[in-house]
Order: sequence, then C-alpha cells, then structure tokens
Amino acid sequence: MSAELLDRVDFDKQGGLVPAIVQDAATLQVLMLAYVNRETLAETLESGQATFFSRSRGGRWRKGETSGHFLNIVAVELDCDNDTLLFRVDPVGPACHRGTVTCFDENASLGVGRLGELEKTIALRAAAPPEESWTAKLLARGPKRIAQKVGEEGVETALAAVAGDVEELNSEAADLLYHLAVLLYARGSSLNAVMDVLANRAEKRK
Repeated sequence: MSAELLDRVDFDKQGGLVPAIVQDAATLQVLMLAYVNRETLAETLESGQATFFSRSRGGRWRKGETSGHFLNIVAVELDCDNDTLLFRVDPVGPACHRGTVTCFDENASLGVGRLGELEKTIALRAAAPPEESWTAKLLARGPKRIAQKVGEEGVETALAAVAGDVEELNSEAADLLYHLAVLLYARGSSLNAVMDVLANRAEKRK
C-alpha cells in the first residue's frame, strides 16, 4: 500500500513537493499545512510519524523531534488530482510551535469534532484519582454503574423532549452523550466505532 501510494503521488507537478494537510483523526480539526517530497513521504509511511520537507530549512523535518510533539499517523489519503495529501493523525501535544493545538486561529474543535475532544478528555481523566474526577469515579464503579447512568440520562432526555424547552433538551442530551462516551471508553470502544456501524448500515441500504 505504501509503495502504491508513493507511485500515485504527482510530485513533478509542483517541483517535487506536494502539500500535506494535517488533521486530527479524532476531532477532525485541521492542525497545520506542510510539504513533503517523495523521500519524506516514504519515511512518514514507514515510521508512522509525520515527516516533512521544510522549505525554509531546505531539508527533512520530522514534527516532534525537538519538542516531543509528534504527529502519529492514523491514515494517509491522496486527493483526486494526486497532488495533495491528507494526514489523519493522533497528535502528541500541540501541533503549532506557539504551543497551540492548531496553527490556525481557531483553537477549539468545531461541531461533532468536539465529541473527539470529549473522548480525549475522558481518557485523561481516567488516570485521575476518583475523588478528584467524576469521570474517574464513574470508571472505578465499572460498566454496570455507567450503563445505569446512561439509562437515567436517556429517560431524562426523553422527558425533556416531551415536557421541557429546547435548552433543557440540549442540556440533558449533553449529559447523555457524555455518559455514553464514558461507557464506550469503559468497554474499550469509541464513538468512531459507533459511527462505523452507522456508515456500514447506510452502505448496505444503497
């Protein structure tokens, strides 16, 4: 697959370099834009860590070698013109040299990307002492207790939809999504795995 992708990329179109858009695989947030040549793309695919060609330095540059903020590759995709790459990554620390999550001005994930941020927060809180974190306390109680909370929040969401206003519904739905994400984490699953099921069902209906 790596050799096949390398052979498909049109490096000649732009003088040996192609842009690589870097996106957080969990939050879908665009983190940065950099460039690769054939050698650094090959290294990226082999090492599993985003490696670029720095135009200012005139050579190879692996993100994180100095800062420790590596970009671990989840997937590499090529666009329809074979001259732009998309790196879906699992970032270790901020992507920008300024210490921000992204090189762009917006520092927060948007829309459904916030669910990815939620899952990252749950994973971090899981290591906290239970007395300091509601998430850690829930996880310490085990899946049965978390499942009970999901059931309770589901009922409260349904009641808010029937008898409450939209703000109440949104608030209860947020509680439901949070507890569902904790339950999935406790069972070794994720919201993305659920989305994959929905995508497969949609494909079967076509």
